[in-house]
Amino acid sequence: MIAPGAVVITDGWTAYPGLVEHGYRHWPRKVSGSGRTASTLLPRVHRVAALLKRWLLGIHQGRVSHEHLDDYLNEFTFRFNRRLSRYRGKLFYRLVQQAVALDPIPYRSLVARQRMSRVPLAASTPPP
Repeated sequence: MIAPGAVVITDGWTAYPGLVEHGYRHWPRKVSGSGRTASTLLPRVHRVAALLKRWLLGIHQGRVSHEHLDDYLNEFTFRFNRRLSRYRGKLFYRLVQQAVALDPIPYRSLVARQRMSRVPLAASTPPP
């Protein structure tokens, strides 16, 4: 999710041409030919990508299914955003509260709901 009008800094990949048309400012940082490394040009992106890869290999042992990729990324984001929280015990408490307050969801309906929610956006649809 990117706020309207925000500056989007990316690598030089050509898949981002629609950003400007959708009202974003785009600052590509091309690695090839610059004489600099990706970790120098995009240090935070490089760090988060490295942490994500390490987390996937460590926790999931490299066994990541495509149908649950959104869930893996949501969990990683949740953990990353709360890595410096002073209230980790409260986070666990809230998780347990929700686990006992909500009805269980059978695996089949969880996977079916995931498949239904993956409708590709049309090229003309503005980003959220």
